[in-house]
Amino acid sequence: MGLIGYLRRIVLHKKNKKYNNKYLYRERRFSKSPKIVVIGGGTGLSVLLRGLKLYTNNITAIVTVADDGGGSGILREDLGMLPPGDIRNCLLALANTEPTMEKLLQYRFTDGHLSGQSFGNLFIAAMNGIYGNFEQAIKEMSNVLAVTGRVLPMTLEDVELYAKLKNGTVIRGESNIPEKNKELRSRIDYIFIKPRNSKPLDETVKAIKEADVIVLGPGSLYTSIIPNLLVKDIPKYIWRSSATKVYIPNVMTQPGETDGYNVLNHVETIFRHSRKKIIDYVIVNTENIPKSTLKKYYQDGAKPIMIDEKQEEKLNEQGIEVIKDGLVDIKKDYIRHDAIRTSEIIMKLNKK
Repeated sequence: MGLIGYLRRIVLHKKNKKYNNKYLYRERRFSKSPKIVVIGGGTGLSVLLRGLKLYTNNITAIVTVADDGGGSGILREDLGMLPPGDIRNCLLALANTEPTMEKLLQYRFTDGHLSGQSFGNLFIAAMNGIYGNFEQAIKEMSNVLAVTGRVLPMTLEDVELYAKLKNGTVIRGESNIPEKNKELRSRIDYIFIKPRNSKPLDETVKAIKEADVIVLGPGSLYTSIIPNLLVKDIPKYIWRSSATKVYIPNVMTQPGETDGYNVLNHVETIFRHSRKKIIDYVIVNTENIPKSTLKKYYQDGAKPIMIDEKQEEKLNEQGIEVIKDGLVDIKKDYIRHDAIRTSEIIMKLNKK
């Protein structure tokens, strides 16, 4: 049977007829569902994917691989592989598996040389070693986890992220950008990747061309969303696509990245790093957040991302419609998007 077949058998419980029937029914129900392409990285993307998979199985997640911090950064440096962290989280978000398997893949070692490393990252590293190809490793892990849709890295090239600040300083490395910028207290002027001509996967281009809806975010503006748009010709393919194009900004600003930014600032930054006319709708949270929850965020320097009438007018002038709704989901005092409500809005936009 082989390792992959054995693991997939465990995940899918092939001997469990009830589970299998439920899985097959779900596949049939979604057989003609809209094709959604979601572009980004980090926690925001994986949260949204958990909601979207309840409405469609035609999901393609295009995920940044510019991460160089934490366990992913260590594996990237030691093994010369692409960072697996954001990829792992998206695979798990789209997986149809039991809670024990998810706990296993999210488990972080606390002692020894593996301290801080997640088992899921090591799993992807092992797959990468077996197949000698990161793209194939992701496909095989998707099979193991019975993933709904596909998860694709933004490029297979070993890219590094740089930020040039308004004061002229250039910061190298995704993980260094927010921390160093907090010290320097200078806004980011623009970011870029090296190599600058990094190419997207053919599957990525095809997914964008065939998409019904393309979603940017939610996620860190400079370190999760825009890096994907810096890959060669990606903005052009998005612009040319007949899909409905949607941007979902974070609920809160990110210290060291988007201090003082409003919704319009976010959109203008995306255009400056790509091109105009790649956003049709902006989905914005207008729900009030409890003061007790905000207190912790204020201490870190984060504030709610706001929109007013003037911003909305300027966005409308550029052909962008603003959708305002209560989109907050608070768990253990962490502010996240309400994945279900946000997904419902996206699915309705597909019908327009």
